[in-house]
Amino acid sequence: MSRSATGRPDVPSRYEIRLEGHLDARWAATFDGLSLRTEPDGTTVLRGTVLDQAALHGVLQLVRDLGLPLLSLIRLDADQAYGSTTTPRQPERETP
Repeated sequence: MSRSATGRPDVPSRYEIRLEGHLDARWAATFDGLSLRTEPDGTTVLRGTVLDQAALHGVLQLVRDLGLPLLSLIRLDADQAYGSTTTPRQPERETP
């Protein structure tokens, strides 16, 4: 049984996968349901909902099989919009 960011089993999570290089728009259909966006910095961002950990591993295997350099994988909060450039929250430090 897989657990999502919420800790509940089988609840889909949203992810952002950043790849080195630009992929043609024609590749969007290959990444079933994930949106594809090229960035000015020479990277491609795949973003969308992934049903469970098995599906996430399937996407990562596809990235590997296509020989695409993986730069980052981030699980997004449910409320993060596509255009958001926020980075994941860092753990808060306790003050002495």
